[in-house]
Formats: sequence, structure tokens, C-alpha cells
Amino acid sequence: MESLLILHAVAAMCAPALARCLGRGAFPVLAVAPACGFAYTLWIALTGVPAGSSHTWAPALGLDLDFRADALGVLMMALVTGVGALVLVYCSRYFDAGEEGLGRFGGVLVAFAGAMLGLVVADNLLLLYVFWELTTVFSYLLIGQDPRSRQARRAATQALTVTAAGGLAMLAGMVILGESAGTYRISRIVADPPSGALVPAAVVLLLAGALSKSAIFPFSMWLPAAMAAPTPVSAYLHAAAMVKAGVYLLARFGPAFGTLPVWRAVAVPLGLLTMLLAGWRALREYDIKRLLAYGTVSQLGFMTALFGAGTRDTALAGVAMLLGHALFKASLFLVVGVVDHATGTRDLRELNGLWRSAPWLCAVAAAATVSMAGIPPTLGFVGKEAAFESLLTGRAADTVALAVVVAGSMLTVAYSARFLWGTFGGGRGRAPTPASPAAAATFTPPALLAALGVVLAPLASRYDRAMEGYTGTFPGTGHVHLALWTGALTPLLLSAAALCGGALLFAAGGLVERVGRVLRLVDSGRVYWALMRGLERFSLQLTGVTQRGSLTDYLIIAFVSVAGIGVFAALYGPAPDVHLDVASWTRPEQPLVGALLVATAVLAPRIRTHIVLALVAGLTGYGTALLFLVHGSPDLALTQFLTETLSLVVFVLVLRRLPLGPREGRPRVPLGVRLGLGAVSGVVVTVAGMLAVSARQAPPVGALIPEAARRAGASNAVSALLVDIRAWDTMGESSVLVVLTLGVTSLVFLRRRTYTLERPSGEPGPERGPHWLAATLPKGERAAVLEIVARLIFHTVLLISVFLLFTGHSAVGGGFAGGIVAGLALVVRYLAGGRYELALAVPAHAGVLIGFGLLLSTVTALVGLLFSGTPLTMLAADVKVPLVGTLHLSTVLLFDVGVYAAVVGMVQDFLRSLGGELDRQIEEEGR
Repeated sequence: MESLLILHAVAAMCAPALARCLGRGAFPVLAVAPACGFAYTLWIALTGVPAGSSHTWAPALGLDLDFRADALGVLMMALVTGVGALVLVYCSRYFDAGEEGLGRFGGVLVAFAGAMLGLVVADNLLLLYVFWELTTVFSYLLIGQDPRSRQARRAATQALTVTAAGGLAMLAGMVILGESAGTYRISRIVADPPSGALVPAAVVLLLAGALSKSAIFPFSMWLPAAMAAPTPVSAYLHAAAMVKAGVYLLARFGPAFGTLPVWRAVAVPLGLLTMLLAGWRALREYDIKRLLAYGTVSQLGFMTALFGAGTRDTALAGVAMLLGHALFKASLFLVVGVVDHATGTRDLRELNGLWRSAPWLCAVAAAATVSMAGIPPTLGFVGKEAAFESLLTGRAADTVALAVVVAGSMLTVAYSARFLWGTFGGGRGRAPTPASPAAAATFTPPALLAALGVVLAPLASRYDRAMEGYTGTFPGTGHVHLALWTGALTPLLLSAAALCGGALLFAAGGLVERVGRVLRLVDSGRVYWALMRGLERFSLQLTGVTQRGSLTDYLIIAFVSVAGIGVFAALYGPAPDVHLDVASWTRPEQPLVGALLVATAVLAPRIRTHIVLALVAGLTGYGTALLFLVHGSPDLALTQFLTETLSLVVFVLVLRRLPLGPREGRPRVPLGVRLGLGAVSGVVVTVAGMLAVSARQAPPVGALIPEAARRAGASNAVSALLVDIRAWDTMGESSVLVVLTLGVTSLVFLRRRTYTLERPSGEPGPERGPHWLAATLPKGERAAVLEIVARLIFHTVLLISVFLLFTGHSAVGGGFAGGIVAGLALVVRYLAGGRYELALAVPAHAGVLIGFGLLLSTVTALVGLLFSGTPLTMLAADVKVPLVGTLHLSTVLLFDVGVYAAVVGMVQDFLRSLGGELDRQIEEEGR
């Protein structure tokens, strides 16, 4: 299963390149990834379930790479991979040739398919959450595919807000469940559900995530708005994949918690209410895509109620509806895309008589619509009959639920007829809507899905037996079986009643619309945006008080908080118990460096010029590097020295936008108050560190590091710690630094970011004469000495950075230090020649360098997973080379190269934003 996830990830990363080479022809190539997943699903189904695998990841956190495919998992895998492959084939002719953003769209869609596949096979609560949030992020990108569309941006933001909020609630519930059960393994929790006072609260939080993901009331507003997305997205995410995630979660945990009163009290009423409200709203929609969207919400409410009932019979009906709904709704969404392309409209008031201009497309739509309405002989009819029969228990609650389901089925029949007749039928007095013929790639996927909804119906009994492995996990025995007709008369009569009632509602379409407008009390979408506007106003008022743009105020608040915590602990806490062996110093250099640091700290508050203050503050960083060095930590000293140098450069670049002279006026906070606050905060932090060290009970792990480094084949314990023993930390820190860099630099650009820094047209070129650099500053700003130095040392410094990269595993250095050294070489080129020289020095896109670095680090992690079963296990081998000797090769070097490239890219990004872009802005202001 891991191989399939990796295949989807690789396909997603290759999508932009494939789109540049093949255009829209890249989509069939991308469809290979989900097609392989579908083939693997069929193999599992034929060889027997369950199938699974497990790899240790972070056992102390309960997070392992556990995957398992049982009967329910195989069903969801088939839907995710099968429909995903067909949708990608459909995209090859849905989009116009040469349309902008095809590579990005294809990559995100394949990445979503991989995340959804991981979600349905994850057998660990925390791993499931990871994939859950990945689908949320990818759906946001897919819905907002067109960044120029305000409607798409608003819909994407709404979907992200609602589903992410539900996901956070679900995470809290998962942690409670995992801790209560003593395991985060889903299969074990379902087999042996935990008990305790916190379990009902955890179940409610779990339901909050499921209901928000599946657009159940009161979270229904985001799905109809998401119809701003391209039609393939609606067919995949909003019919067969993403919205099914919440229903899948209910189905997965139904056997464990379906008997809890809180489970039924939340899921069943909200599901039934959603079925009625959304079905009624569908009867007033004229956009056929939004009509199907409300129909989807209604059907999701139906399935939520079935799985929420928590019995074997309702679960069997639920899995029948799960399969049937995915087939007919994905088919209908794809048909809508064909109609939109063929006619240029989705408005029922403008469509007429398409059955004459597109008879085959009409036949496909009819087959899918008949299944949606629950008319035999379709899979939709099988699922609806099973649902009716499962609720015929005689219990009052089930009888009420049955009445609501029958009423909802009437609405389903009515909006099904409204869709089919409004799109393909029409009066004889109007000319049929002209339609261009559909391409085979856009006609075949919906036709195949609609045909499956009919062909699989006679095989319902086999499907029943195949799902026994799942339905048998529910308590009790069941009496319902899947078949075209089981012989039970009452469900058949109820189906007939639903058909007749739906036909009457369709016939009274005008009256239904008028009544609907009268009864329309509130729009959930308007309620959502009203809440968002209120929240925005509150946040503006709050930040207006707390975020006043004064760095001094922010620092005072932070220091006061630290000092307050320390004072509170001293007054009300127990007496500190400190047991430390304190030595004055071990080397004579230490007190000298300490005195330098104290002198610098005392001098800094009296400096009134920003530039000088930044330089003096930097001395504290260099002093800290010297302390590391005299303590025998050259790696830390080198990293601190390089980081401090780069930080000073960034400070100077930013301070160009501030006045260079001394700060005017007296400071608002007197010097004595600032000194006292700083002293108290320093004492609190120092005492806290001493208490933390003296509270140690276990022996320090530092004594174990040399042996661990030796086993890792490293002579440098610090490098072994960073890139081997605790490589996960380094990988996470690199990702955080990348996000921080992109966020900070993006705030500088007042326009769309560009990395092609060429001399604007009409600007005079560099003055004639000998030049040491390819590009120079304007006359009057040049420094010949700096140009000569930059030319002489640039390549030497780059060689030093590469040397540090290669020696990091056995001596002082490493990818991070080497990357900063290379970045400082770029700093010298920029300072000597300006932003044009920077563009010539590194022609590569900063984002390419950053992405390549992170990709290489990730690939190293996956190599360890494939060959050793554990991610980021570094592989090593000794190779004898003639005339050279034995070479020690390790994937640690690849990991370090990734860190090196990412750091160089981040420095380049800082220089191009805080340097080149600020230069451009200053030049424009001076004109």
C-alpha cells in the first residue's frame, strides 16, 4: 500500500513537467497511478481480505504507519481509485488545449487521490488524521483552481474553514479515544471499544469532524458553494471521494460506538434533517450542477442516518447506498460537464430538447438518474429497498426515521425528474438547444459509471456476501439482504409511494418553487458569511488594542508575562530544589567572553541608531559562538557564527527602509524600567533552566550519543545526531524554515512574485569599460574594491561550502553550514553588483532550489522505508575503488545535500525580496 501512495506522490510531482510536454494529454498518463491502485484493489478482493502492513514511525507518540484493507476499505479503495482514474481520463478532453494551470491542477488532483487512498486504508488514528487534513488542503486548492475568480476563492476558503475546524475537533476526539483505549490502532479500538467518562465526549468530537466533512447540517453550506470548482473536481471530490470521508468515518466506527446513545442522538436526527432540507432546496435550483450538489447533500444525510443507526441491517443498506451513490452521482456530474461544454450553459431555463441533439448522452443521464431516484433495476433501488426494510423494526424511533426517509425519497424522485426533464426534455414549441458532439474521453467515463449502476444490481446478493466481513462486526443478527427484490412487500409499497409522491411534487413544480420561496426563512450561506464578518470585526477590534505596530510593546508584554510567571511561581510554588555542580570556569577564555557579552548587553540599551544597535546586538551572537567554541563545540560555534552573520545582513537590508539617523524623542518606557524588566526575565529564564536540569531523573542521553554515532558510521557526533539519529527533527525544522521564509518574503512583494530580474527596457546598460562583475551598480554607487573582492572570493567560498557539505559527517560542517556559506557568497555578489548581479549569479529559481532540497530529503526518508522498513533509516556501504581506496557511501549525504539546497534557496529568496525587491521599490519611489 505504501508503494501506491509513493506512486501517487511521484505522479503528482511529475504532473507539471508532463503538462508542459504533453499538454492536456498528460492526464491519461497521470491516470496510471489510480489505475494501478484499482488493479491492486481487485487483487485484494480476489485473494481475500483483510490485507495490511505496519511500519514503526514514532512509537512514543502512538504514530505508526499502519495500513489495513478490510471489506469496507476495499470498497472505498475501489471508489477512490476507479472513479479517480476515469475522472483523470475525462480531464484530457474537458480542458482546452493549452489552458493555463493544467500541470498544477493535475498534480493536485493526483495528490488528492493519493491522500484519499491513504485515508481509507489508514489503521492508525493519527495517521488517518494526517491524510484527512491533506484532503482538506488539496480540496481547497482544487476548488480555488481559478485564482482570478472571486467566487472560487470564497468557496475554497469556506470549504477549508468548515472542514478544517471539524478536523481539529476530530483530532481532539481521536487523542481521547487513543489514550482511553491504550492504542491508536483503529482495528483494535473497533474490536475492543474503550469505556469511560470521556468516551462519549470523544465520540461527539469524532462526529463533528465526520459531519463537517460530509456537509451534514449545520455544515451543509460549503458543498453547494464548492460547485465553483471545475466539473471533474465536483465529480470526484463531491460525489465519490472527499464528501464520502465523513460517511466512511461513521461506517468505520459504527461497530464500536453505534450502540452509544450519543452516537444515535447526533447522527440520525441531523442526517434525516439534512436529507429533507437539501432535497427540498434542490427543487428550487436552476443550475443543474447546484441541483446535483443539493441532491448530494441530501443523499449524504441519508447515508449518515443509516450508519448512525448502528445496526447490522442499516449498515448493509448504507454500504449499498455508498456504492450506488458514488456511481450515479459521479456519472451525473460528468454529464453536466459535457452539457456545459456542448451548450455553454447549465441553466434549466435555457436548456431544451437535448435528447434530440445528444441522444446517447441522454441515455447515460437517464440510467444514472433512474438509479438516483431508486427505480428498478438499479443499484440505487437495491440500496433504498434495503434501507426501508432495515427500518421496519416496529420501534417508535425507527418508524419516525422510516417516515422521514420515505419523504426524503419523494424529494429525491422529484429533483431527479427535474434534472432529467429540465436538461434533456422540453416542450415542443421551443427549438432544441444546439449542442456540439462530445469527445469519446468525456463520454466514456460517465457512460461506464452509469452502466455499472445497472449491471451490478443483479449481483447485489454477491455484494451482500462480500460485505459480510464488515457488517458482521455489528452486534446482533440481521434479517435484511441485498437483492433486486427480496420478496418483502412493504418496502416495495413504500418505494411505489415514494415514486408517486415524487411524481406529484415534480408535476407541481411551480407551486413547489413558490412555497419554497415563502418558507425560506434563512440561507445557511448567508449565516456563515455573517458569522465570518462578525468574527473579522471582533478580531480587528482585538488586534487594534493588542497589535499596535510597536515592537517595544510586544517585547514588554512578552517580558512581563515571563516575569509574572516567575514571580507567581516564587510566591505560591514550592521552594526550588536545585542540585547542580556549578564551576566558575574551566578555561581562562570563558570569563573574558562572558565579560564581553555583559558589556555588549549593557551598551545596547543606550544606542539610539538602528543600524548601530543591530551591529552591537550581533556581537552577543558572536560572543555566544565563542562560548560554544571554548566549551569544545566547534559545530555549534560555526553554525552560530554563520547564522549571526546572515541575520545581520537581513537586519541591514530591512533597516534600509527606516531612518538612518538617531531615533527622535525620548523612549516611552524609562531605561530603569527596561533594565529591571530584562533582569527579572533573565533571572526567571536562568532559574527555570537550572530547575529543568536538576529535575532530571533518568541518566542523560549525551553519554549514549558517541556510541550511536559510531554505529551510524560517523566521526562527528553532532552531525550524526542531526542527520541520522534525529533526522526527523532536522526534516521538520527545515520544513518550518521554508514556510517561514516564503511567508516573510511574500509580504515584501506588492505585485506578483517574479524571479526573472532583467534590466527593464529603456534603462541604460552598465557604463563601458572594464568590469569585474557581469552586472554593476549605477555610477556613484559602485565600490571597485568590493567588486574585485567579490570576483576573487566567490568561487573559493562556494568550494568551501561544498567542502563543509561533504565533510560534515566526519568533521566540522554539514549541509546547513555549507548552505549558509554558499548563501553568504551570494550576499557578497549582491552587495557588489546589485539585484541584476544576483540574478546572473544564481539563474535557478529559488523555489526550485527549496523544492529540490525538501524533495531530496523526503526521498531519503522513503528510501529508508523501502529498504529497511523504517523511514529515514540511513543506508551505508563501503565501496573499494582502485587507486583511491575504500569510500564510505551513505544516504546521509543525500539528506545533507537536500538541506544544503534548501538553505541556499532560502537565502536567495531573502536576497531577492529583502534585497532586490526593496531596491526596485526604492527606485520607483525616487522617480
